[in-house]
Amino acid sequence: MKTRAAILKHSPVSAPFAETRPLSIEEVDLDPPGPEEVLVRIGAAGLCHSDLSVINGNRPRPTPMVLGHEAAGEVVEVGAAIRDLKPGDRVVMTFQPSCGQCLPCAEGRAALCIPGAEANGKGVLMSGEIRLHDHDHHHEIYHHCGVSGFAEYAVISRHSLVKVEADDIPFSHLALFGCAVQTGVGAVLNTCRVQPGQSVAIVGLGGVGLAALLGAVAAGATEIVAVDLSEDKLAHARDLGATRTYNAAEPGVIDRIRAETGGGVDHAVELAGAVPAFELAYKITRRGGQTVTAGLASPTSEFRIPAVNIVADERTVKGSYMGSCVPKRDIPRFINLFRAGKLPVDRLLTGTLTLDQINEGFDRLDRGEAIRQVITFDHG
Repeated sequence: MKTRAAILKHSPVSAPFAETRPLSIEEVDLDPPGPEEVLVRIGAAGLCHSDLSVINGNRPRPTPMVLGHEAAGEVVEVGAAIRDLKPGDRVVMTFQPSCGQCLPCAEGRAALCIPGAEANGKGVLMSGEIRLHDHDHHHEIYHHCGVSGFAEYAVISRHSLVKVEADDIPFSHLALFGCAVQTGVGAVLNTCRVQPGQSVAIVGLGGVGLAALLGAVAAGATEIVAVDLSEDKLAHARDLGATRTYNAAEPGVIDRIRAETGGGVDHAVELAGAVPAFELAYKITRRGGQTVTAGLASPTSEFRIPAVNIVADERTVKGSYMGSCVPKRDIPRFINLFRAGKLPVDRLLTGTLTLDQINEGFDRLDRGEAIRQVITFDHG
């Protein structure tokens, strides 16, 4: 079948994207789903820094590629081997497919699925196949994180889909659960395991960072520190429940945070994807506390700490990928929290776009002017 999609022809591409036009909106060929694959009509897809990192070359990926890894939609057709999905079902895509068979999956660590990571690195589906081609069917177009949600339709592995009972929730909200909510809320609830009464700092207040802040509120943290370079985002953090906010550019900000939190916070979560942010998060963590990073820094970036501090302060430094989530378990759980009013992820949404406005949307994201923008599709 034919579908319109946003194709990244090459990388890196520099801003302003409204002028350089890294994403070309074209009609492409989409093959039918294989036995363990699903044809999905995309309802909405979010613009994320992970997509931006592919565009600007910080996360090298094969090209040409249809980007988009945070999406939700409706099942149109299922492969011959699939028995648990049917046309009309609503699904949320997850950017790390999980096979359920490898050692990490068997340990309940779906975010670390080995075959899933290998497929994502190659730009293929879990089957090893590529279902996207140019309009003459002469050249293959790679899949992004097994999703390629910046398109009207997508063929996706069953291992990348979570069925949700959510007819009452707009696709523009559902899409956020695929990345921003999983990564941010999961980092707080799953990786940090924040307990009621503890203190949490969120460093980096993009869509994922503010989702993490919502997670800290839902976890019952009594001290929630928000740190960013943008005063607008700090104001938004206060509206969402931050008890203290700090501009990272202020002189002496680290000493001030430590003094005003009684020696530092129990958990500091870095979500900016930058080493200076990670260093700040580490330095505002109390003795015996935990510093977690879920931000994807450049592959060449390095973080150094005095080794003696790990021992003398009993410090923990930990990574969090996809919020340490098990998507089948956590996405429905987070949706239930949203329905109960305890996780208002709709407040992360700062605008909706059409597919044709995608390059301008990435300019706003690059300039830090948006939290979460979502492309919505009108299928008539």
